[in-house]
Amino acid sequence: SAACLGGTACVVTGQPFDTAKVKMQTFPNMYKGLADCFVKTYKQVGFRGFYKGTTPALLANIAENSVLFMCYGFCQQIVRRIVGVDRKTKLSDLQNAAAGSFASAFATLVLCPTELVKCRLQAMHEMQLSGKIIQGHNTVWSVVKGVIQKDGPLGFYRGLSSTLLREVPGYFFFFGGYELSRTFFASGRSKDDLGPIPLLLSGGFGGSCLWIAVYPVDCVKSRIQVLSMAGKQAGFMGTFVTVVRTEGVLALYSGLTPTMIRAFLANGALFLAYEYSRKLMMKQIDSY
Repeated sequence: SAACLGGTACVVTGQPFDTAKVKMQTFPNMYKGLADCFVKTYKQVGFRGFYKGTTPALLANIAENSVLFMCYGFCQQIVRRIVGVDRKTKLSDLQNAAAGSFASAFATLVLCPTELVKCRLQAMHEMQLSGKIIQGHNTVWSVVKGVIQKDGPLGFYRGLSSTLLREVPGYFFFFGGYELSRTFFASGRSKDDLGPIPLLLSGGFGGSCLWIAVYPVDCVKSRIQVLSMAGKQAGFMGTFVTVVRTEGVLALYSGLTPTMIRAFLANGALFLAYEYSRKLMMKQIDSY
């Protein structure tokens, strides 16, 4: 439930920025920047254009965070075993980062299909504008049906290798940044006694570390997942090389601004909700 609350807070605040990110990543030539993307989307599609793909985004977020935080505890135990310390030992920031990285590999399996549907919904309008597809499907169900008809169930795992390439190193930086930041704010006191502001800032810092580290990988993933709607799409390396060759390295950083704004807002909210609901649950367990 900690992850569900966090996930919902995350998506509601962050969805418009996420939509702008996917549009700008997939069609960098259509938009001059974040403001331009917002204005054009609003003019062409209206306010609801920002919340396209919200249902799969919520699903993706809740599923990913549930699996992630569930496996995070489990992976912390694995790390304790590998290092050879007992169950109660507090792990170092680096060891926590490694546990988070392990956990994200499991989260990828639930994340990839929902993320594919989300990205396709978000960039459907641009796919039609650019003439890559004639008629777009505007509902979650029609996108799901389209994937199954065209590629079968495995079609949902287009972009799996790039999702893994993003998540595994990304979450190392995510949990690492979060724990380091908490260590900094606690300055010798217990990390568990931190108030809401340091937690918000630590979560925001963790999220920012993740995105700066893996942004180009995410950009390639968005392209593979969206453009594969129109037919066969090259794999990770093929797409990466094509983008760099034809559009330049900076195209891989298209949409970074909305991502950083969203990373800070959403991950601050996520960790705050996670830590507080975890404390509440611990209190209830202790009272039994």
